[in-house]
Amino acid sequence: MSGIAILLIGALLCFYGIRSMHLAVLAAGFGVGWLVSDLFNASLATLFLFGLIGAVTAWVVTTLVFKFSAYFIGGLTGAMVGAKVADVLQPGDNNWALSAIVIVAVAVAAAFLADKFRARALLWLTSIGGASMMLTGLAGLNGALEFLRHPEAGWQQVTSTLAWIALSVAGWIVQRRLFPEKLGIQRAAAR
Repeated sequence: MSGIAILLIGALLCFYGIRSMHLAVLAAGFGVGWLVSDLFNASLATLFLFGLIGAVTAWVVTTLVFKFSAYFIGGLTGAMVGAKVADVLQPGDNNWALSAIVIVAVAVAAAFLADKFRARALLWLTSIGGASMMLTGLAGLNGALEFLRHPEAGWQQVTSTLAWIALSVAGWIVQRRLFPEKLGIQRAAAR
């Protein structure tokens, strides 16, 4: 059940994130809570609790600070990406300090990119963040795919990273085609 939930939320963020900022905030907040607690092998109840706390907190803070919403959404999705990067970079048990450094560094960089480039940066960030959640969800559905959540061997890290890139690009393509008006893309007139 947990794999399906996180897979669906990841798909929503990856393929539909740029369309609705409210959904993107809720999904990104849920993803941050889930993925950060998943780094430390939390129980299913704890994962859902942290996911819900992350979603509500993200939505409340974004609502209160709407002027800085692109910055905040960028930081949230960056934290999700940072959590996945921290997991890929650390085979075996994860170090709290290294995980925190990676998550904060990626979150801050993503926040600044989202603030500067708005919709285009958010398109990439929601695609990348949603893809990381989808891989975690797939790993939860099938024990043979556990390496997508916590890759340890070199081939697992490479395969997990390539799957992450492929899903991210697919999300970017889908969102770009479905929501060109959100990105300010003018479609060429058919001849």
